[in-house]
Amino acid sequence: MTPTILQLMLFAMLPYVALFTFFLGTIMRYRMAPFTYSSLSSQFLENQQHFWGVVAFHYGIIMVLLGHLVGLLIPRYVLLWNSVPLRLYVLEISAMAFALMTLVGLLGTMERRAHFSRTRRVTSFADWLIELLLLAQVIAGIYMALFHPWGTSWFAASASPYLWSLFKFNPDVAYMTTVPFVIKLHMTNGWLIILLFPFTRLVHMLVAPFP
Repeated sequence: MTPTILQLMLFAMLPYVALFTFFLGTIMRYRMAPFTYSSLSSQFLENQQHFWGVVAFHYGIIMVLLGHLVGLLIPRYVLLWNSVPLRLYVLEISAMAFALMTLVGLLGTMERRAHFSRTRRVTSFADWLIELLLLAQVIAGIYMALFHPWGTSWFAASASPYLWSLFKFNPDVAYMTTVPFVIKLHMTNGWLIILLFPFTRLVHMLVAPFP
């Protein structure tokens, strides 16, 4: 199927714009405003309310991202693992569990951000926007798991080759033209999150592991 102009913009042009903005934006922000490379957290003021949201969100999203990374780096081994039904079920159920954990944690952090004045004062429009995009991303991922199952297999078979084609500067949009709409939405939304990342509080993820 020949890709449309819109598909070329979303899957061949947007990824490079997003990645260029991500790298340039994070570097410039670190050089010009290094103090903003923090979560500006007020959790010491609302620790009990904050705990259940932030812990679930961080552990959930880290495992979800690691799962995507594994599917990208070693897709053949993922497909080999999934060739045994029991192992496929274990992987799919685990992915769903971490996705639900991410959803619960994200809703908790958004509720805290909306109701605690100290947190609300340090929250920008970009922070709210990227949290809404993250919410849409998680919901779309859960929807795919429920109505387009075996996502770990189709990610390794279709999304991984598409992403590698981008890294090779030879984008093969054909991989994205035949997938269901929700998968296209999930992919496009992911690029938008990467695009906005440098302008939000999420940049603290890049330096949090380092003293």
